[in-house]
Amino acid sequence: MIQLPRPGHEGQTAVEKVIESRRSVRAYRDDTLDVSDVSGLLWAAQGVSSPEGLRTVPSAGSTYPLEAYLVAGRVSGLEAGIYHYHPEVHNISLIKTGDFRWELCQLAMGQSWVEEAPASLVIAAQYERTTAVYGERGIRYVHMEAGHAAQNVCLQAEAAGYGTVVIGAFRDVQVAELLGLKKGEVPLYIITAGLKY
Repeated sequence: MIQLPRPGHEGQTAVEKVIESRRSVRAYRDDTLDVSDVSGLLWAAQGVSSPEGLRTVPSAGSTYPLEAYLVAGRVSGLEAGIYHYHPEVHNISLIKTGDFRWELCQLAMGQSWVEEAPASLVIAAQYERTTAVYGERGIRYVHMEAGHAAQNVCLQAEAAGYGTVVIGAFRDVQVAELLGLKKGEVPLYIITAGLKY
């Protein structure tokens, strides 16, 4: 387990300004992200934000079906590899070592920014956590939660001065295999992150 730096909670930019300036970014400078940057992104996606264990995004019945993964290529303070985020303790565990951005790019229909970005987050879902409580309606709730998480990531990145783009076009089964997702987990989003030009 790798303990992540605690995310900062003292932003310098008004939320309205961050919402106004957020755009999809598909070209990144050839720079690294810092481990503190990816720490903030992971926390924004699924971090614990209250003493009661509530998270940064609303979740139907607090079932928390989402899992966050990091595909790190150029992140200072982290070995290149694929990591799984553990929100309760704000740390990550290494799934496998190596720079897998090219492989993820190929599975995302060759969208070059997946390979060029220093890192990508992948949001996956374990539908059964929510459908066990809400039946088929729970599928909708999972998708709503994934949208909340992705928007949080995009706004967190914008507030920190770097860009993101959300990607939905990818080969689900192969991405799950590349990331080593657990049985029943389905990838829903790839979100690239890097410094803007």
